[in-house]
Amino acid sequence: MRIYVASSWRNERQPQVVQFLRENGHEVYDFKNPEPYTGFSWSEIDPNWQNWTNQEYFDALNHPRAVEGFNSDFNAMKWANACVLVMPCGRSAHTEAGWMQGQFKQTIVLIEQTAEPELMYKIFELVTDSLEQVQEYLSMTE
Repeated sequence: MRIYVASSWRNERQPQVVQFLRENGHEVYDFKNPEPYTGFSWSEIDPNWQNWTNQEYFDALNHPRAVEGFNSDFNAMKWANACVLVMPCGRSAHTEAGWMQGQFKQTIVLIEQTAEPELMYKIFELVTDSLEQVQEYLSMTE
């Protein structure tokens, strides 16, 4: 199965989830190491990005590097059959998972650390704290 792993750059568990899924025979897009691109960071556009005004942010969305980073991730989302949302993560990963679910792609939420409950996670096929359960579910839906 082709899987898009949605998570945060700060999530230290993300690389292990990618590796686990690959070891279990899946093709996995890794946004931290996308081929042939490099992972995107706002600091590539401007080291002072955290102090931008709204207008500077809006303008940066059209910067060639932002467009390249977006296209890399969005093309991978279209390519994938399924999505694993690895918590903790932020707005981008949740937007990605929501888009995947809206495209009727299998979407799973993996919460290995205690997290604040979220009612709308009921929209996804599976919410679990076990990578093994993620694999079991994916193998049943292939």
